[in-house]
Amino acid sequence: MSSLSLSAGSSARLNIAAFAGGFATFINMWCTQALLPVLAASFHVSEARTGLTVTAPLVATAMAAPVVGLISDRFGRKKFILGAVILLLVPTILAATARSFEALVVWRFVQGLLLPFIFTITIAYIGEETSGAAAARLAGTYMSGAIFGGFCGRLLAGMMTSGFGWRAAFWAIAAMTLLLAAIIAVMLPREKLFQPMYGVRRALGAFPLHLSNVELVATCVVGFGVLFNLVAVFTYINFRLAAAPYFLGPAALGGIFVVYLGGVVMSPLSARLANHFGRRRVMAVAAPLVWVGLALTLAAPLWLIGLGLLLMSSAIFMQQTLATAYVSVAAREAKSTAVGLYVAIYYVGGSAGGVVPGRVWHGYGWPGCVAIVCAMQVMMLVVALRFWRAA
Repeated sequence: MSSLSLSAGSSARLNIAAFAGGFATFINMWCTQALLPVLAASFHVSEARTGLTVTAPLVATAMAAPVVGLISDRFGRKKFILGAVILLLVPTILAATARSFEALVVWRFVQGLLLPFIFTITIAYIGEETSGAAAARLAGTYMSGAIFGGFCGRLLAGMMTSGFGWRAAFWAIAAMTLLLAAIIAVMLPREKLFQPMYGVRRALGAFPLHLSNVELVATCVVGFGVLFNLVAVFTYINFRLAAAPYFLGPAALGGIFVVYLGGVVMSPLSARLANHFGRRRVMAVAAPLVWVGLALTLAAPLWLIGLGLLLMSSAIFMQQTLATAYVSVAAREAKSTAVGLYVAIYYVGGSAGGVVPGRVWHGYGWPGCVAIVCAMQVMMLVVALRFWRAA
């Protein structure tokens, strides 16, 4: 079944399922990011240490992603995607009942171990079951769901925390995850073009091939930078806005992530622009937009900070869509392990983005964080222009 043979009904179901998969991944991934000041006060730990609730699932995802690719390349797609969403309920509920900060971090880490079964396998599924422009559009739909899920996770967690405490936030996330599992179970068609790769040795043999593929490695570098930038910006902006002169609470901090909705529009748009103009040209436009957005966040008025975050995040989500869609294009075979490698490096970037700017933050504040992100954008742009195909 090629992308051309998909019926209208099957195409609609696949788009709904892809959106739900992205939503389920990132509503869980980022739900604590707006709660860091509250968690610091609740558990009597430093603000920097609360960042572990963000980095723990990122580290776990980076560790699990390559293994997930090996398993999925052998045994299939849908059953792992659906099973992971259902199993996410367990650590999410246990996080709600955590009695210590260490326990909360552990359950966040367990969440991270399950998330690659959604992200990695869904991208591999898209690359196998569709092709060409259809694959790029479906990747854009997935990224729209991921972005909307990231926004809703932060907003829902912030609102529930303001009204009922941070534990209620995790219960609300668990209820939403259950609903998404039902949607995926009904809407995601079982894979038709999947070809199992037998033998661990053969699967492991794909990694040297991937690492010798300069296009794929360059895409992984861009992915590293994408999540580094997003985590760096949206972790440390919370501390800036929770302090004087803004004093924003958890609900307001969650509301700041409304800027993510720009990515819901820009992800599918960037896929269409890449099909028409080429991914390198779109990348060359996205990076300057990030720099302009970051410059606006250095201003004092809250509305200018919000506008800068909107512009910056929309442009980064353009880059994320370009990189995610290009993984299956750049990979010659064993697409799931290629996506696993990409996801691992992507989340290593996110882990670094939560930690590396910490020292700069204490010494130089928000301007120092902006400088780091701008430098990362330069590296991403140079790599993409040098190693991505012009088409």
